[in-house]
Amino acid sequence: MERTLSSDLFFDHSQVNGTSALPLRMFTSVLQWQRRVISRRQLARLDSRLLADAGISEAQRYAELSKPFWR
Repeated sequence: MERTLSSDLFFDHSQVNGTSALPLRMFTSVLQWQRRVISRRQLARLDSRLLADAGISEAQRYAELSKPFWR
């Protein structure tokens, strides 16, 4: 269900040394969790017609909405 911008567009991970990489990884994880929460809220608001247009079944929607934000 991830159809958002990648955090790689904002950060160049190759230029980060080992000691300062942890805060950056934590920040990108929080951003990813926030994107998941927002996209799942949007998914929950779709009616059956819009789900069908997107090719998503009710079972797929339920499975996605049942996941915790970190997965």
